[in-house]
Amino acid sequence: MTDSNISQDTIPEDPVIAPDTVPTAAPDSPEGLDTDAEKTESAGSDSLEENPVPLSEVANSGEISVPESLIDQVIGQEHAVEVMRKAAIQRRHVLMIGIPGTGKSMLAKAMAELLPKEEMQDILIYPNSEDPNEPVVRTVPSGKGKEIVGAHKQEAMKRTKTRSTLILLLIFGIMGYALISGQLLFGIIAAAFIFMAMQYSRPKEEAMVPKLLVSTKPDSIAPFIDGTGSHAGALLGDVRHDPFQSGGLETPAHDRVEAGGIHKAHKGVLFIDEINTLTPHSQQSLLTALQEGEFPITGQSERSSGAMVRTEPVPCRFVMVAAGNMDGVQGMHPALRSRIRGYGYEVYMQETMLDTPENRDKFIRFIAQEVKNDGKIPHFDHEAIEELLLEARRRSNRKGHLTLKLRDMGGLIRVAGDLARQEGAEIATAKHVLDAKSMARSIEDQVSDEYIRRSLEYDLTVVEGALVGRVNGLAVMGSDSGSVLPIMAEVTPTQGATGQVIATGLLKEIAQESIKNVSAIIKNFTGKDIRNMDVHVQFLGTYNGVEGDSASVTVATAIISAIENIPVRQDVAMTGSLSVRGNVLPIGGVTYKIEAAAKAGIKKVIIPQSNLDDVVIEERYAKMVEIVPVTTIEEVLEHALVFERKEDFIAKIKEMSSRRAKAFADKPAPKPVSV
Repeated sequence: MTDSNISQDTIPEDPVIAPDTVPTAAPDSPEGLDTDAEKTESAGSDSLEENPVPLSEVANSGEISVPESLIDQVIGQEHAVEVMRKAAIQRRHVLMIGIPGTGKSMLAKAMAELLPKEEMQDILIYPNSEDPNEPVVRTVPSGKGKEIVGAHKQEAMKRTKTRSTLILLLIFGIMGYALISGQLLFGIIAAAFIFMAMQYSRPKEEAMVPKLLVSTKPDSIAPFIDGTGSHAGALLGDVRHDPFQSGGLETPAHDRVEAGGIHKAHKGVLFIDEINTLTPHSQQSLLTALQEGEFPITGQSERSSGAMVRTEPVPCRFVMVAAGNMDGVQGMHPALRSRIRGYGYEVYMQETMLDTPENRDKFIRFIAQEVKNDGKIPHFDHEAIEELLLEARRRSNRKGHLTLKLRDMGGLIRVAGDLARQEGAEIATAKHVLDAKSMARSIEDQVSDEYIRRSLEYDLTVVEGALVGRVNGLAVMGSDSGSVLPIMAEVTPTQGATGQVIATGLLKEIAQESIKNVSAIIKNFTGKDIRNMDVHVQFLGTYNGVEGDSASVTVATAIISAIENIPVRQDVAMTGSLSVRGNVLPIGGVTYKIEAAAKAGIKKVIIPQSNLDDVVIEERYAKMVEIVPVTTIEEVLEHALVFERKEDFIAKIKEMSSRRAKAFADKPAPKPVSV
């Protein structure tokens, strides 16, 4: 920035670089932009070297070469990588939304490597003799800031030394005269008085020394500043409080100014994860910094002495990479998001990638990257790699896909490596991976196991025999564990004008709506008039509430069992959403639910037919349960209900279903309505 608002005589002359010779940053030329673009594109084209054999056939991960560039280490986020390359060339802002652990921070760091080369700058702040509360800001080429401050300090030391020498000579003169005149006591008093007066009135030479606010290194890459979770002072800059305000003890205003993350990221990248956690004030100030490319520093506390200090605008021309979960979009300042959308890109981070040979090779390379980056664990052999790929399929919770929750997978890799290192093994095997899966379980998975044990101990979960109106449902805890969810139903005569379905168990919005849809199933598949009855549905042990509609099949089975007084097999568990016409629809977390049922001792699990390919359970659980895919509620009842004349009841259900379908088919289609 320039010093047009303040005359040159208000700033002490730099001993090394005069004020009128300070260069300013030249604007980017089209030619330079094209050159940088070519360099960036060529750097991106230097992808991973071809291995002599496919990665899926390597003996161990040590044979795999790892790319040096961060952007080439990102896997499964091709769209995000493409956006980052374009955004780096044109210096655009980026907003990344997605679940944690999918590579957002890694992409942000890669952005700093991809930014076109620019001449970095140091930022100095000087005292202002006209207004001490408005320090002067100046930019100089990278590395010159330390030279300027060092030269000022040397000059201040010389002046201090000269003044101290004069004071000593004056004191010695007074003492000499006192000795000659025989008035030693008077001389001591006079010397002490003069010394104190000179010390008190001595100007602070260091007060005129400029402060190096932001220091950079020549030929360094663009700075990367992580401002995640920063308070306003750390992000926007602050002025330290000074408890001494008078008497010559106060600290100069310019020396109390501290740079914020936005200033340290000048000509680089400012990364803010969980952007919605910033206060509205910080988001508004961040918007101003993005718009203006400069932002003055002032005290962030109203009660601090720094609140009176406000510097000249400090350069902060940075690229902002913001990130967050889906709720982060709702929590963002609308104007800030509009700024990013208008002058940048929005990217949704993928959670899974297709399970293709090419993507499997990428995942195997990720394993080699984690081993190299950790530096303390051994490489993995072929069988261990296959076991990690199987776990990636399992955690994807989606047929034909691999998970991209790579932070969690990286944690599993490190635990397996630690186990191998503990045993003194030179390479990690499949056994180490399997042991790591047992050791590195999530809190939710451990809680689920404990809940299953206690529920069996106190008969909250029943896995033997047959009971009326009681069905074992299945639920997901957290993101990677399942649990058994017993549901009970009872039918009573109504006490009001009409019957109703009453559900308890801290049901949330979607779960409550699914209960309402079940009432249509009851009418269509039992033929009973529920206007004269109340149907009570209880979710057992749901202390933290229930959300989602995956218990619809379970609820419908429990109610039909209660109305018809037909027992339900307790060694059967089920999960699935249910349409109002009785179709069983797909749900999430099917693998974790089946494993939870196996842990509880359940023998048969009913799941939606469309989820069958999503099932990737461990071999030990596969031997414990029978998986039954279904498409309609009739099939669910056929496998779950226990009674003597089963064929008659199923025939009745199917007849009512076909009659209902025929009624819909015979009904003439409504005429189109013109608007």
